[in-house]
Amino acid sequence: MITTNPAIMGTVEKLGYRVTAGDVASQIGLNIAEVNQNLLVLASQAGGHLQVADTGDIVYQFPQNFRDILRNKYLQIRLKEWWEKIWSVLFYLIRISFGIFLIISIILITVTITIILTASSDRDNDDRNSSFRGFNFFFFPDLFWYFTPGYEDRQQERRKERVENYEMNFLEAVFSFLFGDGNPNANLEARRWQEIGTVIRANKGAIVAEQITPYLDDIGPKYQQEYEDYMLPILVKFNGKPEVSDQGQIIYYFPELQVKASKKERRSISEYLHEFSWRFSQASSGQIMLSAGLGVINFVGAIFLGVLLGNGVIGAKIGGLVAFVQGIYGLLLIYGIGFLAIPIIRYFWIKNQNGKINNRNKERQIRARLLANADNNLQIKMAFAREFGKEKVISEYDSIYSSDRDLLEQEFE
Repeated sequence: MITTNPAIMGTVEKLGYRVTAGDVASQIGLNIAEVNQNLLVLASQAGGHLQVADTGDIVYQFPQNFRDILRNKYLQIRLKEWWEKIWSVLFYLIRISFGIFLIISIILITVTITIILTASSDRDNDDRNSSFRGFNFFFFPDLFWYFTPGYEDRQQERRKERVENYEMNFLEAVFSFLFGDGNPNANLEARRWQEIGTVIRANKGAIVAEQITPYLDDIGPKYQQEYEDYMLPILVKFNGKPEVSDQGQIIYYFPELQVKASKKERRSISEYLHEFSWRFSQASSGQIMLSAGLGVINFVGAIFLGVLLGNGVIGAKIGGLVAFVQGIYGLLLIYGIGFLAIPIIRYFWIKNQNGKINNRNKERQIRARLLANADNNLQIKMAFAREFGKEKVISEYDSIYSSDRDLLEQEFE
C-alpha cells in the first residue's frame, strides 16, 4: 500500500532526485521522523537507493521516472489520478449549476406569471394588463436584454478582453458571488513550517527563538523574555537540540537540517508570515452586479408569483406548468432568499475575518522589525548561535556505501 506523502514526492523532483531528510523536511516543513519514514518507503517502492557517507549521514537517490514506476506498479495511484480528473469535472459542474438554476428559476417564474396573468386577462380590466406590462418591464429588463439582437455584438469586446486577461464566465461568477473562491490561507500551516525550515537552513541549522517569532501566532507578550515554550513543537518536528551559553542564553540547533545532498541556491525568506486577506469574489465588478441584480429579480419575481398563486387554487385550475411551479414554489422561494442572504452574511463574516488577519500580520511584522533592530543582548545571543551553525554537503564522492552496488565490491574499493 502506498503511504508516501505526495508533497515529499514533489520535493524529491524539485531537488533533483537526490536528497537528504533535512533537505525535504526544511522544504515542506514536515517532521524529520515522518520524512525519513516516507523516503524509505518511497525508495523501497520506486527503486531508489541509499548512499551512506563516512559521517553516517544518509542520502536518498531516486530514478527520475519514479512516478512512472509507482504508477505502473500500483493500481491505487492510477485510480487516484483518475478520480482527481473526474472530480475536477464534477466540481466544475457543481459550480456552474447554481448559475444554471438561477436562470431556470427566473424563466420559470416569468413564464408562470405570464400564463397566470394571460389566463386572467378575460376577467381583468385594461389597468391590470397595463400594470403587469409595467411590472414586466421594470423587474425583468436584464433577463430579456440577453435576448435582444444587438447583445452578441456588444459582447465581442468583452470576449477579446477575456482572451487577453482571463476572467471567469457568468455561471462561474454566480458561484463565486454566492460562496467565494476558497480560503486564501488554506495552506497557511504548511507555509508556516516551510518558512521556519527555510530560516533554520539559512542560518546553517542554528537559531535563536526570536528568529522564529515572526512566523508564529499566539506566543504571548513575553516572547522576548524567558518564555520560549513555543520552540518545543519546532524542536520535536525538526529533531532539534537546545544549547545554553555561559550567560544563560538558550539557542537551538538542528543537526539533520545541516546536512545537504547538494549545494543549491537558497530560497528567499519573507520578513514574516503574511496571511492573505479574504476576497468577497474574484469575479469582475460587472459580473458581481449582474449576479446580484438577477438575484433581486429572482427574489421579487418569486414574491410576486406567491401573491398570484395565493392559496393554490389557480394552480389547480390552470394545471400544466403552473401546477408544476406551484409544487416547487417553496424551493424557488428558498433559493431566492438564500441567493441574497448568503452573500450578505458572507460579506460581514469576511470583514470580521480580515480585521483579525490584519492584526495578526501587524503583530508578526512588529516582531520582525524588533529582530531587524536587535539590541546588544540579542546580538550576543545570535553570535553564540552562529558558533553551532554549519553546512555539510554530501556529494556522491563522499559516499562509502550505496545500496545500488555490490557490497563486497564497495568494501574492496
